[in-house]
Amino acid sequence: MARAALKTTNRKRTASKEERQEQLIQATIRSVASRGLSDTTMATVSSEAGLSQGIINLHFQSKQRLLVATLRHLADEYRAGWEQAVAKAGADPADRLAASVAADFAPLVCHRDKLAVWFAFWGESKSRPTYRRICAERDRTDREAIVTLCRALIRHGGYAGIDADTVAATLSAMTAGLWLDLLTRPRTIDRGQANAICTAYLAATFTRHFPRPEPGATR
Repeated sequence: MARAALKTTNRKRTASKEERQEQLIQATIRSVASRGLSDTTMATVSSEAGLSQGIINLHFQSKQRLLVATLRHLADEYRAGWEQAVAKAGADPADRLAASVAADFAPLVCHRDKLAVWFAFWGESKSRPTYRRICAERDRTDREAIVTLCRALIRHGGYAGIDADTVAATLSAMTAGLWLDLLTRPRTIDRGQANAICTAYLAATFTRHFPRPEPGATR
């Protein structure tokens, strides 16, 4: 037991810079999710991480830098998961579009702590230009990727009268609303239902590529 404890202590002391920063970012996510942005402090992050405030100062110098790093981490994590899911879907435009929707409701994205943090940053973005830039860049990149997928499916399927920008905007709005539902009323909706709701919209839009959902699938 003593040797195991010593090994654990040694690992904590010898963690790489990247490992330590990841640890602090995850602690920040937990703190913001439970306390909000304004009540998250170096002390609350220190407590969540089980590390001294000096370690936080060493890696991030200030609360604001730590919060920006946390937001960038979430944006990068989301984008990496989305790209991986779409790449695995293959070349078919419908499969890629379905994968992109499913990626928005993957466990890594729809963890309640992370949803709470996203909404916390969005709420502060009006008064925080850095938050606004990061959130806007994530939204713009996401929207452009969906538009590209929709245009490919429109061409592939020979659809007339469907505007890719409108479909992408609708999906974006639906996703944001469903994320809020998953955060605020988790007992009445789950990730599978949220995905089914967006897929039902795709089925109504791209009728030759997405099957109509089974009755009750979105409930």
